[in-house]
Amino acid sequence: MPGTHVHLIEHAGPWALARADLGSGSVVPVLVSRDRVADLSTRPETAGARTVTELLEQWDVVLPALEAAAADPGTAWRPLAGATVHSPVEPRQVFQAGANYRTHVIDLAAAHHDGSDGRSVGQVRAEAAAAMDARLTGAPFVFTGLPSAICGPYDDVVLPRDARQPDWELELAAVIGRRARRVPVTGALDAVAGWVIVNDLTLREKVFRRDAGVLGADWLAAKNPPTFLPAGPVIVPRPAIPDPGDLRITLRLNGQVMQDESTRDMLFDTARIIAYCSEVATLLPGDLVLTGSPAGNGLAHGRLLRPGDLMESAITGLGAQASRCVAES
Repeated sequence: MPGTHVHLIEHAGPWALARADLGSGSVVPVLVSRDRVADLSTRPETAGARTVTELLEQWDVVLPALEAAAADPGTAWRPLAGATVHSPVEPRQVFQAGANYRTHVIDLAAAHHDGSDGRSVGQVRAEAAAAMDARLTGAPFVFTGLPSAICGPYDDVVLPRDARQPDWELELAAVIGRRARRVPVTGALDAVAGWVIVNDLTLREKVFRRDAGVLGADWLAAKNPPTFLPAGPVIVPRPAIPDPGDLRITLRLNGQVMQDESTRDMLFDTARIIAYCSEVATLLPGDLVLTGSPAGNGLAHGRLLRPGDLMESAITGLGAQASRCVAES
């Protein structure tokens, strides 16, 4: 069951947005204020919205109403501990930036290297570093994912029965709050409603298919099994974190720190990624734009996920996740 054990969500700002079952059996949009929640589905100031996506479709109108509700002494709050927390997002589109942290890519290049070509690990790392530096004059690398991979922040992660190298990738994601097409970098963050934690899990052995040749990576198979995108627990509105350029990303595996990095290590910042995505596609309210994973993934550590593992994940100001790995039945 998702999230029934949660008593407190540490988040930036006085409130955040979430989806939860408050005991009725229905999942509704809620305000979260650390240890308490308030049902938004019946409040008149939310313009009749019954889902988080509907709120995001009217974000410019809804945002001040939510700020007012959070400050209103008459708002009916109830304990968070009695709520079942789900993923706060139900996007129509998921955009996933890859190879966007310099150290992460260098580490993966070294981990994949078997020495058969005569190069040393040092040479491989140096070549990867040079390639990453050269990318700064180009464009972000982005692929798309399936919304069906999303699960809640406290749900079990189901490892597929044929998985050989399941890995974690904790990331900052932007939640889009207005329709965006060909937005400039200077205005790209204006399309953001807020920020959310995602763990963009990967089956490493499925990324590069030997039968694909020049077709390259198979992101469908590598990224999209059910539950491979835990999201939440909350959407923190952009005014609470205007600039995501120095947020700490931390993942612990069974209590041991594996990822501990700042978003400062991004090659392309969030604004450049959003602007690039909007050059290719129309971004819709509620869509997710993932910004890439920093160093510290399992392949670099030589330790991949196994049934029974517990991933505890946090990003500054966005709360924390706790995901237990289980085998596919």
